[in-house]
Amino acid sequence: MFGKIKYIDDITAVVEIHKENMVVPNLMNLHVVFETAEQKLLGEVKKADEETVHIDLMGQFVGERFIAGTIKKPTLDSAIRVINDEELNVILGSNKQGNLYLGKSAIYNGKDVYVDINDIFSNHLSIFGNTGSGKSCSVARIVQNIFLNKNFLSFNANLFIFDAYGEYKTAFKVLNQFNPNYQYKFITSNPTDDSDVLLKIPVFLLTIDDICLLLQADNHHQYTIIERMVKLAKLFSKDDEETQRLKNHLIAKAIMTVLFSNQNASAKKNDIFTIIADCSTPEFNVDTDIQGIGYTRKFSECFGIDRNGEFGESVLINEYLLKFIDDELEARIEVPKDAYYTLDDLERAMSFTLIGDGFLNNRIMQDNAVIMQVRLHSINNSTNRKFFDIPNYITLENYISSLIVFNNRRSQIVNINLEDVDDNLAKTMVKIFSKMIFDFAKSRKERAAIPFHLFIEEAHRYVVSDNDHFLLGYNIFERIAKEGRKYGVMLDLVSQRPVEISETVIAQMSNFCILKMTHPRDLEYINKMLPNISGDIIEKLTSLQSGTMVAFGNAFKIPVIVKMDMPNPAPYSSNCNVVDRWKA
Repeated sequence: MFGKIKYIDDITAVVEIHKENMVVPNLMNLHVVFETAEQKLLGEVKKADEETVHIDLMGQFVGERFIAGTIKKPTLDSAIRVINDEELNVILGSNKQGNLYLGKSAIYNGKDVYVDINDIFSNHLSIFGNTGSGKSCSVARIVQNIFLNKNFLSFNANLFIFDAYGEYKTAFKVLNQFNPNYQYKFITSNPTDDSDVLLKIPVFLLTIDDICLLLQADNHHQYTIIERMVKLAKLFSKDDEETQRLKNHLIAKAIMTVLFSNQNASAKKNDIFTIIADCSTPEFNVDTDIQGIGYTRKFSECFGIDRNGEFGESVLINEYLLKFIDDELEARIEVPKDAYYTLDDLERAMSFTLIGDGFLNNRIMQDNAVIMQVRLHSINNSTNRKFFDIPNYITLENYISSLIVFNNRRSQIVNINLEDVDDNLAKTMVKIFSKMIFDFAKSRKERAAIPFHLFIEEAHRYVVSDNDHFLLGYNIFERIAKEGRKYGVMLDLVSQRPVEISETVIAQMSNFCILKMTHPRDLEYINKMLPNISGDIIEKLTSLQSGTMVAFGNAFKIPVIVKMDMPNPAPYSSNCNVVDRWKA
């Protein structure tokens, strides 16, 4: 079929076609080998006419290995032939220990595509494609292939799937039928089956950063407020004599601040009674008895205003307040590390924060604190409260274990369904879960001893550049993208709009499985963000059939076109049947 090499430029060899031989119909994208006694180089047919074929150079075979790159060029006297089965097995992989079946080659009929499990799952992975291109089915099939693999048992796998629409439940609920050692766990915001587990996050395990995300804080004043609130919540969790004295100190100090302000008595009285209403204790409430010399007054009675516009019992009030003020008290109390508190406790701590030094007469801090207070109250008094209602303290390690364990057995797939959670809260929850898992992985004595894979559906909704950098100094997904591999935490992003995903995260992706994409901005973005991708691959993306992907990256010797098998069972992601719904 192939004649002599006419010429070679930087990456392309132009080769004559023997006129007496017929050109095979599927010549395009066929792989050919340039062979001499000293070297064996691989190329791919990119263009053909009646006289010549243009073959892009791709790399070199060295023994049983393939090395990508075009440093070496074929000599003009190289023998040129179609790649053989043995060489295809090097390129497409083979069914051996440590390899994972991916799908079927779209170029070579009957040839399966395999990837090294370490190469693809020890790195970050992106799966992109238009709506209807087969993303969900491809993700489901890739995950199913892990557990259908007969070469080894993936018993210790930890795959967390953040499912925006609850569509993967049907694909994995029969996981134990693949092998009775496997188990699937479905955590959801809206349990409907007996095996469903209600989504719950321990509020007491949330860091200050987490709560900033939860309350949508957007400036450093609000960060300071939340920091103070969390500290007080932890201190108050002790609920002992010492913390009771602290509460009384804070109330007394706040009332004293009001008394010495330049407001009139009526305004002072309103502020003081507001403090008491929000932050009462047995020693500070409207019915508290205050003992004078030879008489007793209720707290509320001490604030009667006389004809001079002053409080009639100002001396009694001052003496009473001074008994509770101890400016060194808080510094002496150790903040507990394992504090248990609820959303109600946080709200109470927020009330005490509002009356603290630096807050009470600071309009900026007050305004910001009220915003945080309203948002916290809104969560605590909505249906979302149930997601944070955990009755007892649990450590981070035990909480992560509880996510994985179901019916006293470990689960290899944990599907977290966020279908009934509004977008803002869902985004926050995905960040919080990801950060908890990352923090847990970092705390292991043996680095990367417990690998975690975070499959994030609709990644363009969650993995974005937002206010986190300004407020927190980092974005958790960007941190995982840059540092996660060394700790065994890998991102697996699934999206139809890669252009909306953080550039920093995209830049750290090592492997890509891209189904049909047609939007010019997405194609341009992929081309710009991945400098090693060729224009030819970009062109292929626009004409792929549903369920067919171009796979490339560290796990692949060369870019390969893979026809995915349909998952069995399939995810719940089919299109609406309009004809059936419209007909009478």
